[in-house]
Amino acid sequence: MKTLLKPLLASVLLFSTLVAGGLHAQASTSGKPVAISADNAVLLTVFLKHDQSRNLNEIRTKLTEQELFKVFPPEGVEIVSWTIAMGIGHVIVLRFPASRLREVNLAIERSAWGPFRTEFFPTYDYMDIVAAEQSKVRKPAPAK
Repeated sequence: MKTLLKPLLASVLLFSTLVAGGLHAQASTSGKPVAISADNAVLLTVFLKHDQSRNLNEIRTKLTEQELFKVFPPEGVEIVSWTIAMGIGHVIVLRFPASRLREVNLAIERSAWGPFRTEFFPTYDYMDIVAAEQSKVRKPAPAK
């Protein structure tokens, strides 16, 4: 049962992000890229999972042909982190206005599909909550 709920929850979260992004994009009529701000920014974690039927040279050749590093991420999209998880592949966290979700998705489809299987997860920053919880339970010991 849990294995069915996880993909369903991820799909619902991604769909809600897409809908919110689409609504926001329709509201913006200036045609100029929207700047990232606290009220419009989304974090998106992207997994680019290696196609293990190909060796590294084949993957790199395909990425060069598809111009991954030229088109992804689109200009103005912030890379929060880009790491490699051994045995999995690239784990990328991006920050951008919700209205640019379609553009980010298209950049991945055009440049990463083939060498990688992709997964996406809407993400949020939890550090403020962790810090607040830690400060509650890690009070300094009284002086002797």
